[in-house]
Amino acid sequence: MNPILIVDDEERIRHLVRMYLEHEGYQVDEAENGREAIEKVEKRDYSLLILDLMMPEVDGWKVCKEIREKSDIPIIMLTARGEEFDRVLGLELGADDYLVKPFSTKELVARVKALLRRSGGKLTPKTSVLVYGPLKIEKDKHRVTIGEEQINFTPREFELLYFLAKNPSRVFSREQLMETVWGYDFYGDARTVDTHVKKIREKLVDPQVRRMLATVWGVGYKFDPDAAND
Repeated sequence: MNPILIVDDEERIRHLVRMYLEHEGYQVDEAENGREAIEKVEKRDYSLLILDLMMPEVDGWKVCKEIREKSDIPIIMLTARGEEFDRVLGLELGADDYLVKPFSTKELVARVKALLRRSGGKLTPKTSVLVYGPLKIEKDKHRVTIGEEQINFTPREFELLYFLAKNPSRVFSREQLMETVWGYDFYGDARTVDTHVKKIREKLVDPQVRRMLATVWGVGYKFDPDAAND
């Protein structure tokens, strides 16, 4: 497995997170600012990025946006501010998860494990490819195509789409999706799921395919193959 990159201008935070991750057996690299992080990601492959938002010169939002244009590396954002706007903006820019400082190192490690498990998990060939009309989802290749066009998704967007498509017509609440796809208990921020669904729909350029990702008002979401014919 490639190393995890920790990006934070606070040396104490970097060393603390590094200590806990290395204790779990992960290789870890560090960057003390956004510019260094971008340069390192361009030169080396990483399994996951832990990214602080509030950094001088190049902040976490800019780093996330620039990296996401070139890579689908899983990203966990760290922020000292718990405001909803910060969290939603981070998710919309392509982050897969977030934690508000001060955070529990045990919780961070749990989220790292969950995200790595879901972004790098393998399934048997029988269940790794889903096809609904022009939509094809290949789990083992982390690839989504509509006809001949490949659509790029972040790891979390891909996992959410795949999970719903793997369970067609079944309705899932936001709480169930957070627990199953994100890998930990739901903490009350429904916008996390809503934001990811919105981004997935924006990328499903075919109107018939887009209708398959259906909202069940007051309940949650489902993948409805029959909706393509509505």
